[in-house]
Amino acid sequence: MKLEERGRAKYRPLKDYDIKQVKQLLLDKIEGEQKAIQHLVNSEEMPFINYKEDKINVISLFSGCGGLDLGVELAGLQAAIGEEKALNSFKEKDWYNSTRNESVFHTVYSNDLFKEANESYQFNFPPTYQQQLDIRKITEFPKADLVLGGFPCPGFSEAGPRLIDDERNFLYLHFIRCLIQAKPFAFIAENVKGMLTLGKGEVINQIVQDFASAGYNVKFKLVNARDYGVPQTRERVFIVGIREDLEFDYNFPSPTHGEGKLPFMSIHEAIRDLEEKPGPYFEGGFSPMYLSRNRKKNWTDQSFTIQASGRQAPLHPSGPNMVKVGKDHWELPGDPSLHRRLSVKEIARIQTFPDWFEFSDGNNMNVQTNNRLDKQYKQIGNAVPVMLAKAVSLPLAMWAKDNIHLIRQENLITLN
Repeated sequence: MKLEERGRAKYRPLKDYDIKQVKQLLLDKIEGEQKAIQHLVNSEEMPFINYKEDKINVISLFSGCGGLDLGVELAGLQAAIGEEKALNSFKEKDWYNSTRNESVFHTVYSNDLFKEANESYQFNFPPTYQQQLDIRKITEFPKADLVLGGFPCPGFSEAGPRLIDDERNFLYLHFIRCLIQAKPFAFIAENVKGMLTLGKGEVINQIVQDFASAGYNVKFKLVNARDYGVPQTRERVFIVGIREDLEFDYNFPSPTHGEGKLPFMSIHEAIRDLEEKPGPYFEGGFSPMYLSRNRKKNWTDQSFTIQASGRQAPLHPSGPNMVKVGKDHWELPGDPSLHRRLSVKEIARIQTFPDWFEFSDGNNMNVQTNNRLDKQYKQIGNAVPVMLAKAVSLPLAMWAKDNIHLIRQENLITLN
């Protein structure tokens, strides 16, 4: 909520706010947003949704290729059959496909605008109702027990906060609109680290306030993927909400890797077996921007954060290390053939996707190889690491498997 006062701190969440007032402001803003794009709204009726009465039915927004979804599904499988059996089945596609329907979670709907990411989702998940549609155009979301999504974050790197009365902030408003319509027992949202520091922390406070106004007890935390067995240093913010009528206190899982715990997963453990047959990788020169910092880690390290770009992919750890020759200036010593970017298969491993997971490149042979590969790099880099998603969602899975009757006790969700 925006305060009327002006000046450097004009955007600040209220300290003592009326939740009904905040919710009404949200509803008014959403209504105004929808009126502004009324000519774009999709009039297609929602088809039959394949709900399952004995499962936690899931909606996935901004689903991409499905990293968050796959991790959540795996957490649900672990809750049902145990960690060892779940992880063993995850290694082979046929084995996993024969087992995955035992998961506590069952996805009924997904939405994303990225064509190739949607194709990847189709390749790797059981059939679900999928829309390739701007979220603003969806008039009515289906009912659900759990909503997932990493809402896009343009502007979170800007100097000023983006709050609910800032018109650029419509995308997270529509995530909240989905919660109001679907009434899930819980939601998981993921975003970049930068949102925590905007407005000296006021932006995240505002976002939490907005999600709470939809009827949820909300917690957020900055987590590092490497603390949960991912061979990559990747910090992301997770926001988790539990519907306020439920007596369930969600707590983020404690790290499983690090000092005094299991050792961090190294690049060597993740991809050393692929060194001779890495599969396709983005080729070409390295720009001054690329060479402005170190891009190569050692085998025993965790990878740099995997970005959504083939051109910006980290270097493979083989060959000589980069050498710093000046401010924002590094060189690649020796013959250029000694240095290459990580391949698509290697970055998928680092994002903890299983080898059987297939990524669409658009299948257009008229497009240059690098451009086709870049579509795969983009999907993988945008995804939540699978094992991080599993860790964050496991407390939900463990509680939900024994409490479906409580989740639906108020008849908030009618699955027919």
